[in-house]
Amino acid sequence: MIVLAAAITGAIIGGLTARKRGGNRLDIAQYATGYALAFVVVGLIATVSIDRILST
Repeated sequence: MIVLAAAITGAIIGGLTARKRGGNRLDIAQYATGYALAFVVVGLIATVSIDRILST
Protein backbone atom coordinates (compact mmCIF):
# COMPACT_ATOMS: atom_id res chain seq x y z
CA MET A 1 0.00 0.00 0.00
CA ILE A 2 2.85 2.37 0.70
CA VAL A 3 4.19 1.84 -2.83
CA LEU A 4 0.84 2.66 -4.46
CA ALA A 5 0.34 5.74 -2.31
CA ALA A 6 3.88 6.88 -3.13
CA ALA A 7 3.31 6.37 -6.88
CA ILE A 8 0.10 8.40 -6.86
CA THR A 9 1.63 11.14 -4.73
CA GLY A 10 4.70 11.30 -6.97
CA ALA A 11 2.61 11.50 -10.12
CA ILE A 12 0.54 14.35 -8.69
CA ILE A 13 3.58 16.28 -7.52
CA GLY A 14 5.37 15.72 -10.83
CA GLY A 15 2.37 16.84 -12.86
CA LEU A 16 1.90 19.95 -10.79
CA THR A 17 5.60 20.79 -11.01
CA ALA A 18 5.59 20.51 -14.81
CA ARG A 19 2.41 22.55 -15.09
CA LYS A 20 3.86 25.28 -12.87
CA ARG A 21 6.97 25.41 -15.08
CA GLY A 22 4.80 25.90 -18.17
CA GLY A 23 5.16 22.47 -19.73
CA ASN A 24 2.92 20.99 -22.38
CA ARG A 25 1.02 17.70 -22.01
CA LEU A 26 4.02 15.52 -22.83
CA ASP A 27 6.20 17.40 -20.34
CA ILE A 28 3.56 16.91 -17.66
CA ALA A 29 3.35 13.19 -18.45
CA GLN A 30 7.13 12.82 -18.35
CA TYR A 31 7.46 14.65 -15.04
CA ALA A 32 4.58 12.66 -13.55
CA THR A 33 6.19 9.39 -14.62
CA GLY A 34 9.63 10.37 -13.37
CA TYR A 35 8.41 11.53 -10.00
CA ALA A 36 6.16 8.49 -9.65
CA LEU A 37 9.08 6.13 -10.28
CA ALA A 38 11.30 7.98 -7.82
CA PHE A 39 8.60 7.88 -5.15
CA VAL A 40 7.97 4.17 -5.82
CA VAL A 41 11.62 3.40 -5.12
CA VAL A 42 11.45 5.30 -1.83
CA GLY A 43 8.14 3.61 -0.96
CA LEU A 44 9.57 0.19 -1.73
CA ILE A 45 12.57 0.80 0.50
CA ALA A 46 10.25 2.00 3.27
CA THR A 47 8.02 -1.07 2.87
CA VAL A 48 10.94 -3.50 3.03
CA SER A 49 12.43 -1.68 6.02
CA ILE A 50 9.15 -1.69 7.93
CA ASP A 51 8.59 -5.37 7.13
CA ARG A 52 12.05 -6.34 8.38
CA ILE A 53 11.70 -4.29 11.55
CA LEU A 54 8.28 -5.71 12.40
CA SER A 55 9.15 -9.33 11.61
CA THR A 56 12.02 -9.44 14.09
